[in-house]
Amino acid sequence: MRAPSIRIASYNLQKCVGMDLRRRPDRSLSVIADLGAQVVVLQEADKRLPPRPAALPHEMIEDDGWSILPFGQPGGSLGWHGNAMLVRPGVGLLRTSHLELPGLEPRGAIRADLDTTIGPLRVIGVHLGLIRRFRLLQVAAIARALADLPPMPTLIAGDFNEWGSDRPMDTLLQGQSFVPARPSFPAPRPVAPLDRFAISPELRAEATGVHVAQPARVASDHLPVWMDLCPH
Repeated sequence: MRAPSIRIASYNLQKCVGMDLRRRPDRSLSVIADLGAQVVVLQEADKRLPPRPAALPHEMIEDDGWSILPFGQPGGSLGWHGNAMLVRPGVGLLRTSHLELPGLEPRGAIRADLDTTIGPLRVIGVHLGLIRRFRLLQVAAIARALADLPPMPTLIAGDFNEWGSDRPMDTLLQGQSFVPARPSFPAPRPVAPLDRFAISPELRAEATGVHVAQPARVASDHLPVWMDLCPH
C-alpha cells in the first residue's frame, strides 16, 4: 500500500510582477493553482513600501479556495518580511511564529506547525540574504530556533539565494538535509537552484520538480518548485 504524501511548493512571486513588467496577481494565482499543492510557501508576497500591502490580494486567494496563514495583517500584508503561506482545506493549523534573522538587510522567516495527511508537520518559510556570509548566519539562526522547539518532522522551504553548493548550509542545519535542487532562476532560462527544500530525517522526498508550464516562465523571475513529501 502506498504511503500517504503531501505536496509542498515554494514560489518567489516577485510581487506578482512578471518578466513582461506587468503586475498580474491573477496570473500568479493561476501558477500557484497549477502546482496542485496542499501547502504553498511564498516569498516577495507583499509590496516593498510601508504599509507593505499584499501583492496578491486576500480576496482573490480566498476565492480560489486557499486559507492564508496568519503571518500578516488582515486586509494588509500577506506575510512577514514578504514570507507567506497558503494551505488547502484539510490542512489544519496548530501554531505559528516569526523567526528574526540576522543580516544587513531586513530578513525573517515564518514557522507553521500543521496537522496534515502525513501527520504533524513543521514548515519554515525563508527568503535568505544576498550575501553568503549573512545567509550562513541566517541558516545558523534557524537551526538554533529549531533546536529550542519540541521535536516535530520539519521542512524548510524558500528562496535560499544560494547559487553554489548547499554543503555549508547543510552542515549548519544540524539535522536537516537539503533535497537535491534543480535550477529555478531566472524563469525564462533557469541556471541557478535558488529555490530549495531541506527536510528532517523523519521525512522523505518522494518526488520533486520545477514547474515550467506557462504562464510560470513569465509570471515571475523565479519558477516555483514542488515536492511530494511522505514519512520516511
